Amino acid sequence: MNERTRAKELVALMTLEEKASLCSGLNFWQLKGIERLGLKPVMVTDGPHGLRKQAGESDHLGINKSVPATCFPAACATACSFDAELLTEIGRAMGEECLQEDVAVILGPGVNIKRSPLCGRNFEYFSEDPLLAGELGGALISGVQEKGVGTSLKHYASNNQETRRMSINAVVDDRALYEIYLKAFEIAVKKSSPWTLMCSYNKINGVYSSDNKWLLTEVLRDGWGFEGLVMTDWGAMNDRVEGVRAGLDLEMPGLGRANDEKIVAAVKNGSLKESEVDAAAGRVTEMILKSQAARKPGYRYNAEAHHALARKAAAESCVLLKNEDGILPLKPGAKVAVIGGFARSPRYQGAGSSKINPTRIGGAYDELEKYGFDLSYAEGYKGLEPDLDLIKQAETAAKDADIALVFAGLPDEYESEGFDRRSFEMPQSHMQLIGAVAKANPNTVVVLQLGSAVATGWAENVKALLVSYLGGQASGEGAADVLAGKVCPGGRLAETWPLALEDNPSFRNFPGGRKTVEYRESVFVGYRYYDTAKKAVAWPFGFGLSYTSFAYGGIKTDGNIISFTVTNTGSVAGAEVAQVYAGLPDSKIFRPKKWLAAFKKVFLEPGESKVVKVRLGKEAFEHYSRSAGGWQLEAGTYTIYVGSSVRDIKLKTKITVEGEDLPDSGRGTIYYNLKDNAFPEKDFAEIYGRPLPPPERGPGEAFTVNDTLDDIKDTALGKKIIAVIQSEAKKMLGGMGDDITAMANAMLMEMPLRGISMMSGGALPQDFAQLLVNSLNGNIFSRTVNTIRLVLAASKANKKQKA
Repeated sequence: MNERTRAKELVALMTLEEKASLCSGLNFWQLKGIERLGLKPVMVTDGPHGLRKQAGESDHLGINKSVPATCFPAACATACSFDAELLTEIGRAMGEECLQEDVAVILGPGVNIKRSPLCGRNFEYFSEDPLLAGELGGALISGVQEKGVGTSLKHYASNNQETRRMSINAVVDDRALYEIYLKAFEIAVKKSSPWTLMCSYNKINGVYSSDNKWLLTEVLRDGWGFEGLVMTDWGAMNDRVEGVRAGLDLEMPGLGRANDEKIVAAVKNGSLKESEVDAAAGRVTEMILKSQAARKPGYRYNAEAHHALARKAAAESCVLLKNEDGILPLKPGAKVAVIGGFARSPRYQGAGSSKINPTRIGGAYDELEKYGFDLSYAEGYKGLEPDLDLIKQAETAAKDADIALVFAGLPDEYESEGFDRRSFEMPQSHMQLIGAVAKANPNTVVVLQLGSAVATGWAENVKALLVSYLGGQASGEGAADVLAGKVCPGGRLAETWPLALEDNPSFRNFPGGRKTVEYRESVFVGYRYYDTAKKAVAWPFGFGLSYTSFAYGGIKTDGNIISFTVTNTGSVAGAEVAQVYAGLPDSKIFRPKKWLAAFKKVFLEPGESKVVKVRLGKEAFEHYSRSAGGWQLEAGTYTIYVGSSVRDIKLKTKITVEGEDLPDSGRGTIYYNLKDNAFPEKDFAEIYGRPLPPPERGPGEAFTVNDTLDDIKDTALGKKIIAVIQSEAKKMLGGMGDDITAMANAMLMEMPLRGISMMSGGALPQDFAQLLVNSLNGNIFSRTVNTIRLVLAASKANKKQKA
C-alpha cells in the first residue's frame, strides 16, 4: 500500500480536532503526530545549500547554533556551473546528511528570480533566468529526494526583495508572472515533484500568498499537477481558515492551538468544508508516512567525501571574467602577494536562515601555499572604511611580488536575509585597496567573494578578475584550484552585471512604496532588457572565460531538434556551456529580442569534438495571454541563436513554428520600443489590465494587523511598543555580529503586527496585535481599555520570559 492510500485511510479515522491539529507545527521545527495512529512528529530544517538543524534554541535567523554540516556553495555560485548533474550530486549529499540527523524535509531550494542586484537574499537564488533557475532547482530536488528526504521549493511567489517582504504587495502583470516569476517553480515542480512547497510572505496583486487560491490551487495543483503539501514560510500565515480554503496545508511554526481551533470552528459553523480540512490533513499525513518509511537510524555520511564534493562544486562554479596576457593560471613557483582578509577567512555563505555551521573551512591562502607558490600576505582591510596603514602594507607586499592577488567582495553586513543592499558598490575599504595595489603592481589579479553583482569600473586597472561568489566551506580551496590551473574555469554568469545600478530595468521601481512594488519592466528582466534595449553591460549573462578555447560549427535542424558541434581548440581540457536562445523578430506582441531556450555543459579534452543536441518543445516559444486566459503559441519563423553568452553568438538558424496567427496588438506602449528603463505608469497600467493599487498609505488610513512596526513608529503607542521590543531584541542578540544585528533590526521594523506573538515565542497572546490595532484606531474609551489589556499582556509576557 502506498503512502497516499494509507494517508486517506488514517484521515478517515481521525477526529475533526485531530485533522485540524495536523495543519500546524508542533513547535519551531517539528510537525505534529497522532500517537494512537502511529504518526510520529517529524522534523524539517533550513537549507538550501546545506543542513541547518538546530539541536537547542530555535530561530529562523541563523542566530543560534546548529549541528555541523557541509556548507555547499550557495545557489548564486552553483548556478554559474550550468551543471544540472552537479546539482543533483550535491542534492544527494544533502539528503544523506538529513538522514544522519533524522530530518524529514530540508527547506529549499529557492528559485526566486533576481529582479535587482540589490536584493539582499540574491545569494540564495539561482538566476535572473527562469529556465536556468527551474532546471537547476529541479536537479537539486531530485538529488535530495532520491535519498528519501523531502524538499521545500520556495518562496512561492514573487518574493524578489527583502524590503517589507512580509507585507509588500507585488503588482505584476500576468505575462511577467507566468513567463518569468512562476516559470522556474513550474519547471521544478514538473521536473522533480518536490514533497513540499513553501509560500512567500508577500501579497501578489492584492492577495497574500498564504490565502491565494489562484496561486496555491488553480495554478499549482490544477495547472501543474503538484501533489505535495504547501507550507507557510515561518510566520507567513495571514488568515488560517482562508488558507485552508486556498490550499495551504501546514502553518509553520506551531503557535499553540488558536488557529487549529479556528479551523474546527469554521467547519462546525459551515464556513469551511470538512473535505478541505481532510485534503490538508491527508497531504501532511502522506508526507509524514514518506519520511517514516525512509528513516535510517544510525546512518552516517562521509564528511570527507562531502567536503571534496563541496570543493569540486566551488571550483566548477568560479567565473573568470578577465584574463589579460594569460596571467592565469599562476605560473609554478611564482612570487605572489596574497592580499585581503577574505584570503584567510573567506566569506563563503550568506547571513540569515541559510547560515550553516560548516564541518570545516578551507582558505585560499593555505591551499595556494600547498601548491608551492612563494607567498607573502597583507590583510588589506578591516571593516568598511579604508585603513591607510593596512593599504600601505599591501602596497609594499605588492611591489615585492611578481603578482598581486587581491581577495575582496561584500562583507556579511552588506547582504543578508531581512534587508536589501543600499549600494551597488563594494565597501570603500575593498575598492581603495584594489586601486592602490593595482598602481603598485600592474600584474594584479582580483578574486571576488559575494552573493550578487557589483560595480566593477575598477576592473579596467587589473589584469584578471575571478568571481567565486559564495562558494561554501571549500570556497577558498576551489578558487585556489582554479588560480593554480588544477581546474580549468568553466563557470558562466547566471546574472547580468550591469555597468551601473541605474541601468537595471527595475531601478526606478525597486523596492517600491510602503504598500506596493510595481514590476513595471514586465518580462524585460535581466538580459531580456539589456539585450532588447541594446544596453551596454559590464559582463553579460552566460559569459565566462576559460584557459582553453572552443569553436562551434555544423548547426542543423531536424524538426524541433537543433544540433551543432563544439570543439576544444585549446591545449587543456575544459568545459564549455553551450547556450541556445530563441527569438521572433516579427512578433505581434512585445517580446525580448531573445530568451534562453536550452543549455548544455560540454566537457572536452584538447582537440575533442562533441555533437550537442537539444529539443525545443512548444514551451520554448509560448507566451501567456491574459485575453486568452492561457498559453498561446505564436506562429512564425523563429531565429535560433547558439553561443557562449547572450552577447557572443556563434551560430544562427531558423525554425518554423506552427501555431496561432495573432492579430497585431498595436504598438502603443513603451514595451514595443524599449530605449531605457523609464516605464510610464500609463503603459504599465495598460498591460496590467486593472486599476493600480496605491503605493502608499492614505491620510488617516486605519491600521490593521498587517501593518508593520515601521508603519506605527510615529504614533505615541507605537513608539512605546517599539522601544520595548527593541530593548528585548538587543538583550537577545547580545554580542552577535553586525550582519545578524542589521538583519534582526530590519526584520523587526518590517514585520506585520500579527507577527509579534510569534516573535515572543508564545509569551504574548495571539490577539495581542488586534488589541494593539484597536488601541491605535479606537476612540478614547476603547484606547484606554485596550491599552490596559496590552500592558497586562506585556507584563505577563515579561514575567514568563524571566521565568
